[in-house]
Amino acid sequence: MAERISERVLGVGYRLGWKAICRVPEPLARWAFFEVADIAWRRQGRGIQRLEANLRRVIDYEKLDPEEAGKQLRALSRATMRSYARYWLEVFRLPVMPVETLRAGTVANDENVQLALKHMRAGRGVIFALPHMGNFEEAGAWVIDQGAGRFTTVMERLKPEAVYEAFVKFRESLGMEVLPLTGNQSPFGVLAQRLRAGGLVCLVSDRDLKESGIEVEFFGEKARIASTAALAVHTGAALMPVKTWFEGEHGWGAHVYDEIPVPETGDRKEKIQIMSQQLASVFEQAIKEHPSDWHMLQRVFVADLLCGSGSSARTPGMSRVACSRTSGTWPRR
Repeated sequence: MAERISERVLGVGYRLGWKAICRVPEPLARWAFFEVADIAWRRQGRGIQRLEANLRRVIDYEKLDPEEAGKQLRALSRATMRSYARYWLEVFRLPVMPVETLRAGTVANDENVQLALKHMRAGRGVIFALPHMGNFEEAGAWVIDQGAGRFTTVMERLKPEAVYEAFVKFRESLGMEVLPLTGNQSPFGVLAQRLRAGGLVCLVSDRDLKESGIEVEFFGEKARIASTAALAVHTGAALMPVKTWFEGEHGWGAHVYDEIPVPETGDRKEKIQIMSQQLASVFEQAIKEHPSDWHMLQRVFVADLLCGSGSSARTPGMSRVACSRTSGTWPRR
């Protein structure tokens, strides 16, 4: 009963957020969101611990001087939480943001954007695969304005249901078709249909949400990412990685990378594996360039996933201490 009440309160809070934050002066709202981010960062809750466990890999923590590594990690995690807070602030304010602001504030490589649009006009589908970086909602609104038209994406079902429905409504208002990740129908078939019709599919792909992802090498460790490459192999659509980041205090960056082609040899499984590894390598480079804009507060690396599933899932020889270190529960510095 208490859980249902808290879910209803959370749902109401999100709906009010979309209405109220739009009416608050932007500088005041930004200050408030950063204050909340700093409080969460100081409390070192589970999400912050997971974030820092991921960022350890990005800065190659174990190779640095221990004191310097601790300072660098904490500074980076704070900057990341502030970046994440900015994402949420802009999500709440995006429905009332003038399209002229998006056009003027977005820095992008026009050549590959135009190439993707050319593919679509010729009837070939395009997959934009992104990591959890910057503001991909803004990037979606921007690419629609560039001429992509309505595109299709997949969304994890959030709890409570009211929050999920609010997000679906928000994304649809920007011009997106939103498919639920789980439900009576797998999104794969609908995505394949859209791609075969020359449509655009945008998928955040740096985390495995259905336990059916692909294991890749990522920052020198095994990690699991979404099997987005399977769509390209299945449909012949152009798989084009994309990175998004924050450019200064009020701008955004977007970079569409060259297409990852389907290998000419190998079976379906081998082709998906090769393309997934290439995708992970592009994500790795993008995150290294903008580490504070990688908003990954969930487990991605296999070592952390094993630790999170209980002691019986630890790999042979992995002690409880080692498991603790990889999952982010080390002493504060």
